[in-house]
Amino acid sequence: MRLLIADKYPQSHLELLAAGGHECDFQPSLTADDLGAALAGIEGLVVRSTGVTDQALEEADSLRLIIRAGSGTNTIAVKAAIDRGIQVSNVPGRNAVAVAELAMGLIIAIDRNIPDNVAELRAGNWDKARFSAAQGILGRKLGIVGMGNIGLALAYRAVAFGMDVFGVVKERSAAASSLIADAGIVLVADLEALLATCDVVSIHTPYAGDVVVDAEFLGHMRPGSILINTARGELVDEDALIAAMEAKDIRAGLDIFRDEPAAPSGPFHSKLASHPNVYGTHHIGASTAQAQTAVADEVIAIIEAFGRGEARNVVEVK
Repeated sequence: MRLLIADKYPQSHLELLAAGGHECDFQPSLTADDLGAALAGIEGLVVRSTGVTDQALEEADSLRLIIRAGSGTNTIAVKAAIDRGIQVSNVPGRNAVAVAELAMGLIIAIDRNIPDNVAELRAGNWDKARFSAAQGILGRKLGIVGMGNIGLALAYRAVAFGMDVFGVVKERSAAASSLIADAGIVLVADLEALLATCDVVSIHTPYAGDVVVDAEFLGHMRPGSILINTARGELVDEDALIAAMEAKDIRAGLDIFRDEPAAPSGPFHSKLASHPNVYGTHHIGASTAQAQTAVADEVIAIIEAFGRGEARNVVEVK
């Protein structure tokens, strides 16, 4: 196949694709706006963060396969692709551990004020009295909203730190229920009960067009509690979160924001990201070498399966 890799991808795996007879056009700096012009003659497209719009698909004359090198497909015009006979596949679960590790790191960083410690030391200031006020996370209650691969991976790590982990009762398969039980997760009746119970709430749901963390959600959270979002920026009403931080001293660890830059680097001015109650990272949840290798392996598996006439990890419009 003639492939366009329109995002970061390991050089070792580009070489594997070439060795398999594929022609790879590697353009990791492409944006959603200039993607369409690069699709002429392309049969397979691999993206990570780059958006795939309906307009870009109109310019594709040979495209048969789109692979999202990750789980979420909200940046891809999936229905438009399917309507054109293009298979859309994703790579679920392969970066779950990396995202869970970042979520756990944000919880610890907030409790121990680690970024502020570092900033003060780099500024030449010593303030042991100020930074000795951490509560600690042993025995604290963590509520996980979204019990998929990432939520479960976080639960195992939080339990190892001595946290009590809670989720919401929902209809699930027997296999999923067994995994939840094995992780030591206590199920409560509804989201309101979860929010009222927990010291820390971590979001791990896909974006389906609805805001999850709104004023009502935040109203049920406990004063002084912590919100973690390593899922999607669109899940959070940013103005409502700012109001809750100021009214209830809620703190937040955020890896994503609604209007973050599409380019890998550049200026970013965000009232939420610059709020003193926020510790933010640069949408790096899945960005570990381990995770990227696992995702790249699965991308190759999808491409090879497609070549054999087999559909792997196909995304469907619900």
